[in-house]
Amino acid sequence: MTDTPEIPETPSNATPAAPPTPPTPPVPRALSEAPAQSTQPLPDYAASAPTPPSAAGSANAPAAESANANAGASFRRTKPVLLVAALAVGALVGGVAGGGIVLALNGDSSNSSVSANTTPANITVNNPDNATTVTAVAAKATPSVVTISAKSSDSGGTGSGVIISDDGYVLTNTHVVTLDGATGDAAISVQTNDGRLFTAKLIGTDPISDLAVIKIDDATDLQPASFADSSKLNVGDTAIAIGAPLGLSGTVTDGIVSAINRSITIASSAAPDNSEIAPDTTTPGQQSPFEFLLPEREEEQSAPSQSSSTISLAVIQTDAAINPGNSGGALLNADGEVIGINVAIASAGGSSAASQAGSIGVGFAIPANLAERVSKEIIENGAASHGLLGATIGNVTDEATPASGASVGATVREISAGGAAEAAGLKTGDIITGIDGLPVTNATDLTAQVRALAGGAKTTITYVRGGEATTVDVTLGTLK
Repeated sequence: MTDTPEIPETPSNATPAAPPTPPTPPVPRALSEAPAQSTQPLPDYAASAPTPPSAAGSANAPAAESANANAGASFRRTKPVLLVAALAVGALVGGVAGGGIVLALNGDSSNSSVSANTTPANITVNNPDNATTVTAVAAKATPSVVTISAKSSDSGGTGSGVIISDDGYVLTNTHVVTLDGATGDAAISVQTNDGRLFTAKLIGTDPISDLAVIKIDDATDLQPASFADSSKLNVGDTAIAIGAPLGLSGTVTDGIVSAINRSITIASSAAPDNSEIAPDTTTPGQQSPFEFLLPEREEEQSAPSQSSSTISLAVIQTDAAINPGNSGGALLNADGEVIGINVAIASAGGSSAASQAGSIGVGFAIPANLAERVSKEIIENGAASHGLLGATIGNVTDEATPASGASVGATVREISAGGAAEAAGLKTGDIITGIDGLPVTNATDLTAQVRALAGGAKTTITYVRGGEATTVDVTLGTLK
């Protein structure tokens, strides 16, 4: 077990909450000394700001990336599961005033409200003897998490970001800086944990991974975060989220890693001038970039079409509370290292993102390894690369009459001439069941894992042909 990070000294400008105490000892390492998690559900809050006009989802919204994927198929749930981008949209235009935010309670008491102060606060330790691991992590990592405000001519929103260099590079989500794909030139400002306000410029976005990098103007003394190796995560590991849900800067929540290598499909937040994967707002029934369904089927195309509006991500699932505004913030381990960048939450039932955006203990974060690779490529090249298999795929479970005992996986339906799949010897009808040792149960899994790799990366794919399993080395192409 690694040592638990020590709590930094309280800044000299902080008001002491108790008489002087001896030097702060390290936080106890024993897991048994951490307080028990509460299982009581939290109240569901929504910002009182206006809901984006396109925020209503549809149970029959188009499935992800394929333009030729059984267009007539539809799926229904009595209580649909929604994935909601964790961005507090509209907070700048309707929710924040006088340094506070007004939060409306959902449910029967629709007129009830509470006010909360959103000004930054240092982590004050009143009783070091009873400090927990979460206290230590918060004290170490909170200075590396910022609150980001993005504003266009007619809308605005708040999210979070993670400082990755002392001179001001900050990692966040594409949907934070594009206001869920509404604009490509939002005015961006950043508030640091110590109360300083900066302007920032956009360095680049990567809509395929929903990551972006901004650069704070005239910053020289920031505290960059430390990143962990997310490939070494275990289910059950400590997970601590820090961000600005509903504009409440420096909010800390904790839980565990609920699942790893979870594949989800979310709406693309590419800026309108990115024609490659920008949402097609002219298509009837098009999904909103703010609210979308957890798909029951998925197709992958060799490359996104002009009207493609969704992306597939391999993510970390956590039960640490994540709410709108946590987007782009840090998910950390017990050593205060970033294991993921918070990106979305699931919400059960309802048809409005504003009314169903509260945390239900199912949140998602982009793994640190992917986030680090993409951020470095954006800073160095202005863009990041992603793998391309060169095949059209579907789900075994979508077959009209799947064979009894057939392997669950992604079915190869077409092979692109000259692509990576053809070069590796894959054929139509093969069922891909694994990539790099990770299980593939459907097309979303395969798409997400391929996209997580850089263009030209080497990987191994396991497939079943004629009842026999085979593993083959593949050199991926590059998504254009």
